[in-house]
Amino acid sequence: MQQSFLVGLTLLVTVAFVALLLDFFQPILWAAVFGILFLPVQHYLERVLKGRASVAALLTVLLIFTTVIVPALLVASAVVQEATGLYTKINEGEIDPGAPLRWIEAMMPQATEFAESIGIDLNEIRQNLSLVAVTGSQFIGSLALSAGQNAVRFSVMFFLMLYLLFFVLRDGDEMLNTITRAIPLGEARERALLSRFATVSRATIKGTLVVGLVQGTLGGLIFWALGFQAAVFWGVVMVAMSMLPVVGAGLIWLPAAIVLLTGGAYIKAMILVVFGVLVIGLADNFLRPMLVGRDTRMPDYLILLSTIGGITMFGVSGFVVGPIIAALFLTVWEMFALEYADGKRG
Repeated sequence: MQQSFLVGLTLLVTVAFVALLLDFFQPILWAAVFGILFLPVQHYLERVLKGRASVAALLTVLLIFTTVIVPALLVASAVVQEATGLYTKINEGEIDPGAPLRWIEAMMPQATEFAESIGIDLNEIRQNLSLVAVTGSQFIGSLALSAGQNAVRFSVMFFLMLYLLFFVLRDGDEMLNTITRAIPLGEARERALLSRFATVSRATIKGTLVVGLVQGTLGGLIFWALGFQAAVFWGVVMVAMSMLPVVGAGLIWLPAAIVLLTGGAYIKAMILVVFGVLVIGLADNFLRPMLVGRDTRMPDYLILLSTIGGITMFGVSGFVVGPIIAALFLTVWEMFALEYADGKRG
């Protein structure tokens, strides 16, 4: 009875504690992820500073703040401003999303006739395109408004993340030892699970995010060079689209090339297509297998599904949470299968 009561009490207190911290999931997660990524830097600074872990952790947090967080906030601010400008221009008619379809109708009347013969109403498609563009820009504007209204909460969570990050960096090894002692799975299994968590976190950041940043930066630069409005905004959209295999950032730059073509800018359209295929596309093909697949040992379709599912459940943080959950799922079932196979042989 005493053991059963202890187990029940432990579960009850654990559930209560998790519920208590649920609103702080985002800062805890990002403190853990940044801590895992920059732990080698922490260890290097500790060696340089002759074991002064607190000073090393403070310097590492400052490094993360200046090299990662500040640039991200500046880009986010630029995206909000450019998205607001796009919304205004679409509403005022300066940007017409249906223009490419009118160009197709004028240049290829046979295609228009064929579309009508199979029941496709191009006028309705034009209206839907305009509606989607307005709705999308309104959605982005609402996100900006929501971010402004929740500025105080964001600031609190942001500084809480930095505060937690300091302790993750300084006491990370001790925390790891405490967790392995507490989890009743056996040291080998615990180390395997924690190692998997660290590996997938690094691979997801290095792969999904780095590949996306490279493609988005390249796409934003070529958009800027070709004179597109809101180049930073479209670059960030390409970062998000890069998570989709095969098509990825092509969902942005290919329609943009069509817009250039319909506007008579044939040379610019050709430059964008060539750059998109040979530079942006090859960056994905070259970097993703090197940074993601080798570390996670997960198939592309599982990474895609877990990323989309994670974003659906956890928002922006889901692109990290989703693949981690999928990797831990595979690891636990591998352990279970190995244990079951050993039991059958025994």
